[in-house]
Amino acid sequence: MSTSTPTPSAPSALPAPSAPSSSVPLRDLAPGIIGMALVGSSVTVSRSLVDAPLFAAQAVRYVAAAVILVLLARAARVPLSRPRGREWLWLAGIAAGGLVLFNVAVVRGVAHAEPAVIAVAVASVPVLMGVVGPLLEKRRPSRRVLLAAPVVVVGAVLVEGTGRTDAAGVGWAVLALACEAAFTLLAVPVLGRHGAWGVSVHAVWMGAVMLAVLSVCTERPSALTELTVRQWGAVGYLAVLVTAVAFLLWYRTVAAVGSGRAGLLTGIAPLAAACAGALSGGGVPRPAVWLGLAVVVSGLALGLRGRDGSSGT
Repeated sequence: MSTSTPTPSAPSALPAPSAPSSSVPLRDLAPGIIGMALVGSSVTVSRSLVDAPLFAAQAVRYVAAAVILVLLARAARVPLSRPRGREWLWLAGIAAGGLVLFNVAVVRGVAHAEPAVIAVAVASVPVLMGVVGPLLEKRRPSRRVLLAAPVVVVGAVLVEGTGRTDAAGVGWAVLALACEAAFTLLAVPVLGRHGAWGVSVHAVWMGAVMLAVLSVCTERPSALTELTVRQWGAVGYLAVLVTAVAFLLWYRTVAAVGSGRAGLLTGIAPLAAACAGALSGGGVPRPAVWLGLAVVVSGLALGLRGRDGSSGT
């Protein structure tokens, strides 16, 4: 893919991680909140693709998203830097784990388990992010984030419950958890030079190439003609909102507040999944859902407040 001159589209380093004296500004959190809400809604939407040719459908999704991102970057006059050295490995890791394997896990997982189970697994990411993220950023994990992460997870479990699943469903849920964490953690080393735009564009086009190769090698040439109108609608929703839009929003928040605090926002995903399920005919949320919502909000408030007495954010 051709890119413009390698002028950084973001500051040369991630924001200083020293302990802030005030809460994280809402303007830094809002993109991540919206992005994670879109990700949560994708779990329900992905049920439409259970019977579709998986790799072909996802390849179309990411090709469309890559085109949209490049056109938006040019319209916004955002320079895209060509990856160099080890950056290729980090970006390829995001594409392989955070995109390809994650979507395989979600689509195959909802065939064995309710979307609730997959969404709860994704919401467990704060526990990993709160520890591993700061270490990748070369600082100590924040005590406040470490305390808040389990609270967010408990709230997410209350929202979604355990749901119907089998051994395969549990396995796919665990894979989804690992891939969701990789989606953010592997971006930490490259966000400084490439910014949200660069990481999104490169990860998406790489993911599209990987999925296209998998489709050619494992599926029939006529795979795309087998998609129904509803499945094409799902692919379009995933391409525009869950990929092009959500990726940019999410990486903006990661770059602004750090991966540890951003990881807490994954607790939004099961809330969005519950709402999407209700809107699609799943019924009015149970009292446990409202309790879980309150717990998640409490956990987010705890983790996103200012100084916590530690050296990290």
